Amino acid sequence: MEDLETIIMELLVNAGAARSSALTALQLARKGDFDAAEQSMVESREFVKHAHTIQTQLIGLDEGAGKLPVNLITVHSQDHLMNAMVIQDLAGDMIELYRRLPLIN
Repeated sequence: MEDLETIIMELLVNAGAARSSALTALQLARKGDFDAAEQSMVESREFVKHAHTIQTQLIGLDEGAGKLPVNLITVHSQDHLMNAMVIQDLAGDMIELYRRLPLIN
């Protein structure tokens, strides 16, 4: 197994990239570039998928028994993943709203 800190950092990086891609998708949709917005959302979902795989691996290692140490970076990475997933949900809805509105410059 990789170093635990490295695994947690990988989770953090992927969650952060997912958040950034979802926010980029919103900016693109606001400009009316819905194809690029959808591509950014696809990227965001892939980052979340990878982060979630890491999270599942960590949960499996812990087995619900407190085997893994909980420290600030672990909590921070979980927070990033949760925020990325919430932003994805909201971005999807907001992009749909932008599709329905006339483009205003």
